[in-house]
Amino acid sequence: MSARHLGHTSTRRKPMKIGLIGVGSIGSTLAKRLPTKGHDVKVANSRGPETLDKDLLSTGAQAVTAEEAAADVDALILSIPLNAMPNLAPLIQALPAETAVIDTSNYYPRRDDTIDAIENGQVESEWVVEQLGRSIVKAWNAIGAQVLEEDPREPGDPQRLAIPVAADDARAKDIAFTLVNDSGLDPVDAGSLADSWRQQPGAPVYGTRLAAAEIPGALEAAQRDRLPRRRDLTFDIVMDRLDDPTLTIDAAFMTRLARALYL
Repeated sequence: MSARHLGHTSTRRKPMKIGLIGVGSIGSTLAKRLPTKGHDVKVANSRGPETLDKDLLSTGAQAVTAEEAAADVDALILSIPLNAMPNLAPLIQALPAETAVIDTSNYYPRRDDTIDAIENGQVESEWVVEQLGRSIVKAWNAIGAQVLEEDPREPGDPQRLAIPVAADDARAKDIAFTLVNDSGLDPVDAGSLADSWRQQPGAPVYGTRLAAAEIPGALEAAQRDRLPRRRDLTFDIVMDRLDDPTLTIDAAFMTRLARALYL
């Protein structure tokens, strides 16, 4: 595997024009945070701009349609369920080549539809590329949503967390590095999309709250054949805990669980 760069500093100038489709737990946090770093952010969901929560727009993001979110942007962030990716193929294929497409999704077959190709071993990111018809960047998929929301830190903070960023296109990866940095995390180069299985659910880097210096070792330690079993075990534990009203599932619990099962 190629050498990885820690605490990468992007060469991109700011601000950028950002489109964001999907306002779940990751997407909503990015919608509120990225405008505070000077970026022009347009946000869309599947139900129309009039349905977006006003809180999502409190820092300057604009509510738009999906088509408007994808128009004239430096990057389009997709924060939707992985099995919904095929629905966006016509929109994505119409983008200019220089627009970076960044995917934050993960495959959970017990939550979403079963995807035979991934069940048979295809890398999640490579499946997404096939559905969309163009290359992507994989970022923000390995961080817990509550952690992203509650623990952003400025560059240089010794307690700052990091996430892996994988892509085949150097320019698109550079854009993603800037945005990850502006979201409050250190971006670490995780190599190509073929290597991005190392940041899928069940891997040591997934949800374990690591610093930049710890990311390369966690990526190297991943065992591909073990990921699905660990991912599904985590899902079952969470669902079982949800059945008990006396128990809570917060960021601290999810981190403890991930570290116990993945590291």
